[in-house]
Amino acid sequence: MLLFAGSILGQWLTGWRVALEDAARHGQPMLSLAAYTISPEFLSPVFENWESEFLQMSAYVMLTAVLFQRGSSESKDPDAPPRDADLAAQAHAPGAPAILRWGPLWRAFYARSLGMVLGLLFAISFVIHWTQSARVASQDALEHGEGPVTILGYLLDPQLWFESFQNWQSEFLSTALLVVLSIYLRQRESPESKPVAAPHGQTGD
Repeated sequence: MLLFAGSILGQWLTGWRVALEDAARHGQPMLSLAAYTISPEFLSPVFENWESEFLQMSAYVMLTAVLFQRGSSESKDPDAPPRDADLAAQAHAPGAPAILRWGPLWRAFYARSLGMVLGLLFAISFVIHWTQSARVASQDALEHGEGPVTILGYLLDPQLWFESFQNWQSEFLSTALLVVLSIYLRQRESPESKPVAAPHGQTGD
């Protein structure tokens, strides 16, 4: 979280400087730091990045529940018994979350809550990226003497999807590489790696 805080602070301050320089070049009013914080020029790229991260995490969490990669530390062992069978019985184990004892509907919800929340965070981030990028595009159009861009119309704009796909592809590539490389490579004492002496065919950590 400290690394995140330092990074978002750096993006905030350097982005503000870029906005000031751009305003000076075009003879436009200078934005205060407070105004820049809620401007589409800042919010659009922030949520563009968060969108791709939440997409990666939600896809990773939900796909690893049903897919396997033999030999990868990032995969369940396909030969192991189901870990979460008979949740009604497990609900009474010491330390089990209380929500598991509220009934089958709550158990079903809680059993999928991580993927659902990550998916919701992706959807929220995408909507904010979309609407704030539409505001940027509309401002740019007005500066060039063109008509404003509507939010709904911008949903079909290739620029929005170019921004999204350029981030999504990098997230999926990094996830795929982590899954495959963890079959053959090791990182000593890392929970993301199999033990250094483990055979390549061992699946899971």
